[in-house]
Amino acid sequence: MHGPRQEDDAHSTLEPDPRSKAWPRVLMSMAIVGVMVGLMIGRLTAPEPRVLEQVQVMDEGLDLLFNASPKLHGENVNGTVALVFQAEGKPQRGQLTLQGRPVGWRLQRSDEGLVLSLVAARPLRGTWSAAEDAGRWRVQVRLHE
Repeated sequence: MHGPRQEDDAHSTLEPDPRSKAWPRVLMSMAIVGVMVGLMIGRLTAPEPRVLEQVQVMDEGLDLLFNASPKLHGENVNGTVALVFQAEGKPQRGQLTLQGRPVGWRLQRSDEGLVLSLVAARPLRGTWSAAEDAGRWRVQVRLHE
């Protein structure tokens, strides 16, 4: 006799999955280990940051000492001297004397790095050069009217 139900093993509940549930965990663990190893390698191969270590006031300008060679861009703008270093350092300010007259200097942070500004009551011109000195880099800024 045929009844209203069919007897062909079609049930509404699923049978248990015979595949292991450990495979997604293994893949996730391998991905996490890969990311961690990549971060460690990146940390080891990253260049050390350029840091301004010291500012020395000289007779005709400033000497700036860095731990590594900084990228430098400088300009003489409207009687002032402005230099931008791609380096890190703390903001500073001071004064020096050029031919018996005061010159104010200021070192401040910006998006590009450190900005050195030299200003006086009369128009200034400046020259700068960088050279290695005992394992550090010395940037010499010399001023003249």
